[in-house]
Amino acid sequence: MKKYLNISDVSKITGVKEHVIRYWDSIDPKTNENRFHGISTKSKGGTRLFNKENISKIIKIKKLLYDKGGQNYSFKLVNKILLNKKNPNLHKFSDNNDQEHISQKHQKMLVILKNMRDLIR
Repeated sequence: MKKYLNISDVSKITGVKEHVIRYWDSIDPKTNENRFHGISTKSKGGTRLFNKENISKIIKIKKLLYDKGGQNYSFKLVNKILLNKKNPNLHKFSDNNDQEHISQKHQKMLVILKNMRDLIR
């Protein structure tokens, strides 16, 4: 395998469309920060180049955004999860605890929604 791959090759390997990778690697105009840091390395000409670490990060992002059993995390939460895995001093996310917490929040929101509907009627 080459040291660096182009976006077309990475798209085929990861199953993430090229335009999605470009979007993830772009700057968010609201915050003026990259949506996800460390997705690619840019050449002098601005071409995105990807190494094994970059590809691994794209696969992790894809799993957190799309493959979480129907749970779609926000970009902000995915960034926190990725940072937490790099920094052992920060609180670690546990998939089971997250799912339980999300389920509990979901149930509470359903109760609130039902109460609001009852008030409207």
